[in-house]
Amino acid sequence: MRATVDARMRRQKILTERSPRLHLWVVLAESVLTDVVGDGGVMRDQLDHLTTMAETPAVDLQILPRGRGHVAGSGGHFVLLGRDDEATPSASMTVVYVELHRRGLYLDAPGDVSEYKMMMDYLRSAAADTETSRDLLARARQEYT
Repeated sequence: MRATVDARMRRQKILTERSPRLHLWVVLAESVLTDVVGDGGVMRDQLDHLTTMAETPAVDLQILPRGRGHVAGSGGHFVLLGRDDEATPSASMTVVYVELHRRGLYLDAPGDVSEYKMMMDYLRSAAADTETSRDLLARARQEYT
């Protein structure tokens, strides 16, 4: 478990320190703002971190309101990793990473990638816009003041 946390922390640093070309687009279920993990201090710290990241130019963060959580039918969380290269399409690359309990699964078959891209499009369109999402974060944060 510790190794997983360490790896996630290293990935966060890459996003904020190394490359202005990297971009992270996150859609979070509204329940992550209200389902208490740890205590009030942990929730406050997590919400502060999300707020800081949402204000970072390399991050778009959207909150998916309750009742829309399974709009895409994804059945769980996933990450699309890759790049689109319009000038040289053969240099484009996208894979899907699905994190499981004990390991992760990478999917790179074009059909799989296409389905997950469509799910992400559905999630982004069903979620609150980035400004409204920052307001939702602020309101959730007030609960832990």
